[in-house]
Amino acid sequence: MEKLVVEGGARLRGSVPVSGSKNSSLPILAATLLTRERCVIRRVPDLSDTNYMLQILSKLGAHVERASGTVTVEAGDIHPEAPYDLVRRMRASICVMGPLTGRLHRASVSLPGGCVIGDRPIDLHLMGLRAIGATVEVAGGDIKIEAPDGLHGAEVNLRGKHGTTVLGTDNLIMAAVLAKGTTVIEGAAAEPEVVDLADFLNSMGARIEGAGTGRITIRGVEELHGTEHTVIPDRIEAGTFMLAGAIAGDEVTVQRARPDHLVAVTEALRRCGFTVAENGDALTVVGCGEPISGELTTEPYPGFPTDMQAQMCALFATTHGTSTVRETIFPQRFMHIAEMKRMGAHADVSGSTAVIHGVPRLSGAPVMASDLRASAALVLAGLSAEGETEVNRLYHIDRGYEHIDEKLAMLGARLRRVKV
Repeated sequence: MEKLVVEGGARLRGSVPVSGSKNSSLPILAATLLTRERCVIRRVPDLSDTNYMLQILSKLGAHVERASGTVTVEAGDIHPEAPYDLVRRMRASICVMGPLTGRLHRASVSLPGGCVIGDRPIDLHLMGLRAIGATVEVAGGDIKIEAPDGLHGAEVNLRGKHGTTVLGTDNLIMAAVLAKGTTVIEGAAAEPEVVDLADFLNSMGARIEGAGTGRITIRGVEELHGTEHTVIPDRIEAGTFMLAGAIAGDEVTVQRARPDHLVAVTEALRRCGFTVAENGDALTVVGCGEPISGELTTEPYPGFPTDMQAQMCALFATTHGTSTVRETIFPQRFMHIAEMKRMGAHADVSGSTAVIHGVPRLSGAPVMASDLRASAALVLAGLSAEGETEVNRLYHIDRGYEHIDEKLAMLGARLRRVKV
């Protein structure tokens, strides 16, 4: 096990490249199960989550090769049982359920693990599969799905009590591409990662329209073929480095990004008084002397992403005045607040809302990462704190950030990994 020791006070300056999207890579890798033919996926980030997904594909019978960010998958003869020892490590492994059901008409997938950030039910995933003709049984920690008569198109509403479901939308799309007839998803997630998956599937011969909107239409086809695809940049990694520039930077440029995917983050920073300049695939954040406190509400895309909420809390912790953060996607996603309070932050959480009273400066302290984005937020808080901050349980951050310590060091941060 490792921890990250962050020495606060260094001013960040320079440019940093963004890796391929984790949240695109995982369902796209799962979607290679839909064809026997060779698929080549480029810009797959080197993360523990993507490594687990590749291991799952191998255990399912696919031939997998990886070299310098390019993954090649040939899923010739596969079987429908996803192993517990791997699935339990990562919640997103649930997205093999859709392609296995679509291609084999049966699947057995263990209930997944992953970040502990409150209630993240898979009911909508299962409801979507049932709607297009699958039978689903949950017993003994396993989800068993069968569709002996095949899958059949239907109209399905996937909106839940906390809004849309990205992985649920992905799963239903992947199951429906080989179904008979037409499937219409109402209340579909509109995130760029869903669009990226649809683009990948369409390049395999699928017929998907409306990705990026709340209504997606899938016309089933007989079979899919192999293809090549480049994963979109990771908008959450890009946003995290933008926040690093705002918290501890003079001028930080995030390269190989998609500015159109980061509008909500850019607007939030500008409301706080920062200058954010766009130049092609680059975004430059210029520090300001006195950031402005404000209000923030997480929403499904194109609203402010829940995966950037903790990082904004790190900014608000040292922003003069009182800021309010309302979490509508995962109402319990405030475990980072308690750790920031160990660093001297003044904040209170009531239900799904955090009220943060900015202090002049945080103090370094040992803190514990509770989930992926919380760990990133604690690293950002440590960049501007006095003294050293020890971020424990570093495996959380390695799930979703490719070499984050090396990239921050490129900007002038002083930090090091230490084995515990």
